Amino acid sequence: MTDLATRAPATPTLDVAAVRADFPILSRQVHGRPLVYLDNAATSQTPRQVIAAFDAYYGGYNANIHRGLHTLADEATAAFEGTRETVRGFLNAAETREIIFTRGTTEAINLVAHSWGRSNLKAGDEVLISRLEHHSNIVPWQLLARELGFTIKVIPVDERGVLDLDAYRALFTERTRLVAVNHVSNAFGTVNPVKAMAAIAHAHGARILVDGAQAVPHQVVDVRDIDADFYAFSGHKVYGPTGIGVLYGRAELLEAMPPWQGGGEMIATVSFEAGTTFAELPHKFEAGTPAIAEVVALGDALKWVAGVGLDAIGAWEGRLLAHATERVSTIDGLRILGTAPDKAGVLSFAVDGAHAQDIGLLIDQLGVAIRTGHHCAQPLLAHFGVDATCRASFAAYNTLEEVDVFAEALTRVIGMVR
Repeated sequence: MTDLATRAPATPTLDVAAVRADFPILSRQVHGRPLVYLDNAATSQTPRQVIAAFDAYYGGYNANIHRGLHTLADEATAAFEGTRETVRGFLNAAETREIIFTRGTTEAINLVAHSWGRSNLKAGDEVLISRLEHHSNIVPWQLLARELGFTIKVIPVDERGVLDLDAYRALFTERTRLVAVNHVSNAFGTVNPVKAMAAIAHAHGARILVDGAQAVPHQVVDVRDIDADFYAFSGHKVYGPTGIGVLYGRAELLEAMPPWQGGGEMIATVSFEAGTTFAELPHKFEAGTPAIAEVVALGDALKWVAGVGLDAIGAWEGRLLAHATERVSTIDGLRILGTAPDKAGVLSFAVDGAHAQDIGLLIDQLGVAIRTGHHCAQPLLAHFGVDATCRASFAAYNTLEEVDVFAEALTRVIGMVR
């Protein structure tokens, strides 16, 4: 087995023009202006290699998988399971049976909550969740806590949006069972020290679940090096299709967990008299016909990322972020939220006297796509005294010239709304 994310040497520089050529959508115009797409933390764009995967599947071997005996079913099964091996290598997981396909990060976290959580948490237990979390890593635990009676404790952040590791250590007690934390904050871009956090959690006998949705597009992720118990990500954040995601889990944990959803594929036998027995991993957690085309296309997306090189992507996005930060810092009344020394390519900001929604709507008229709102991180924004921010987020295909267009458009828009 090879490890996709690490087998090729890192590309020292990024050929941005060649990267952009793989994305048909980047040639379109919005309101008569060239599209400047800076909403990548919400959804990245899709290269032609991934788009072609859908044509290849539906035009060449569209069939249900695993149980068919005909040629098309065999081909579809091989492509589907081939992506499982691609994901295993991309994350450096030990075995393909540790890779579960889900609809996305949200479903992956809910799977852990409903299966592992119901089996391992009870009244009086504690779950630690950081203030940086996306709602997808808060709400499932709140719902389960309401039902089971365990306590949620919040890991604090400082004024830069950096997790307080000393406070994190101090939160542990003999009742702490789980840490749920993102690898990279979608709202601020903070890169969390998940390897150190995992070591601390394990020293206290707790498990750790890492939301990796914002990490896998920007850096090499090695789940064994992190020592994660669970790790989740979404395809559409990493140049892949929507509606598909991944849950990595340690095999011994997944083996002990009960199925979450029932139906076809996840069974071994079904009988009214004797009941149901369940399939082996990973199929125990993949009920029903999966998103076959999306899984196949996800494999092509991860191969594309590995071919470009995650080290090169991360370094280029760092340049984009530094340039954007420098440009917008000169704008009067603009406040950047999230100033961690270790950040992914996310720039969140608020502007005195201007509503984020107004800025987002007006800057779109100038061809620039950014995200505005609470970014599914309301507890974090409330902690910093705002209910919404503007967020520009960068990807491998963005350019320094696009950053300049964004900064100039932003200056113009702020002058209109204040």
